Amino acid sequence: MATKDATVSDLQRKFEESNAVLLTEYRGLTVAQLRTLRNSIREHATYAVAKNTLTKIAANNAGITAFDDELAGPSALAFVHGDTVAVAKAMRDFAKANPLLVVKAGYFDGNALTAAEVGKLADLESREVLLAKAAGVMQAALVGAAQLFAALPAKAARGFGALQEKQDA
Repeated sequence: MATKDATVSDLQRKFEESNAVLLTEYRGLTVAQLRTLRNSIREHATYAVAKNTLTKIAANNAGITAFDDELAGPSALAFVHGDTVAVAKAMRDFAKANPLLVVKAGYFDGNALTAAEVGKLADLESREVLLAKAAGVMQAALVGAAQLFAALPAKAARGFGALQEKQDA
């Protein structure tokens, strides 16, 4: 009983500290395949196998009911502590190569996600790409402003030059 309580409190802590949680079914995957999956998401998440009843208790204790109907069969959870999109992409890519991994549901930013919504999350561009695009847009705006400010004195000088020629004539 003490080990079950410790497991529940550990899972509850992981639920509370995670940016997102992805629920998967891993029936039929080998230990080597699970190790490959863990390694692919290690930078942004931890992947844990837990009993469904303990997972449900821990999730409910953390105020999450999104997985109540999905906890059937061999389930494992990806607790995301980094980039949620990167983890969703890694899970999608792994599932393409290993169809036995099924993403069943997710929980992100206080909202329950269906498997399809987790797939849409995986289709988003990574944080780095979005930041690079934003930086490019800002740089283009700054270059445009700099060109405008550089053109103003030149235009004024040409105008004064034309006015001077007119007065001289």
